[in-house]
Amino acid sequence: MIQQLVVGTKNKKKLAEIKEILKGMPVKLLSLDGFKNAPAVNENGKTFQENAVKKAVKLGRFTGRLCLGEDSGLCVNALGGAPGIYSARFSGKDKNDRKNNLKLLDLLSGVPAVERKARYVCAVALADKKGLIGVVEGKCSGLIDFEPKGTAGFGYDPLFYIPKYKKTFAQLGEGIKHKMSHRFYALKKTRKLIEKYIEKHRVN
Repeated sequence: MIQQLVVGTKNKKKLAEIKEILKGMPVKLLSLDGFKNAPAVNENGKTFQENAVKKAVKLGRFTGRLCLGEDSGLCVNALGGAPGIYSARFSGKDKNDRKNNLKLLDLLSGVPAVERKARYVCAVALADKKGLIGVVEGKCSGLIDFEPKGTAGFGYDPLFYIPKYKKTFAQLGEGIKHKMSHRFYALKKTRKLIEKYIEKHRVN
């Protein structure tokens, strides 16, 4: 029996990425768009994990299904960990990826390469109608480049530079990114949670 898994996001690019990384699992991923009147989740947690748990638990109770809540963002050392949990809305009310990237570059103006260390962080939580099942986290380290490069991916990918490849995530593309990203490492741990969940409910 295929297990349904509701992914708590309306970000189509993020959903596509999650589908790709979880490919091969005995689950059918359902978009939040398929659930009318789905409750909005106020992402006011102090950490990525808190926000991921809030999403998963609230949606698990609403849908009555296994739900995946995810929260991720960019943490830049020179900015004291900012934009952090505010990554998606970094540039304010009319935010978008381009504006977020431009604000980041502006704040890092004059900062040398050696001081532009950053990390992407991704937290993933699983919950069903009974509550939280588990929460995991993945990270990926890199540098913030001096200008956007590449067209793949989304978010801060055009600026997130991987020294090993001498390219940004947006230049590397999905083939490599999906094997080393923060989301990959978090979802790799999530796969184990899903497998245990399926096995438990197969027995019961």
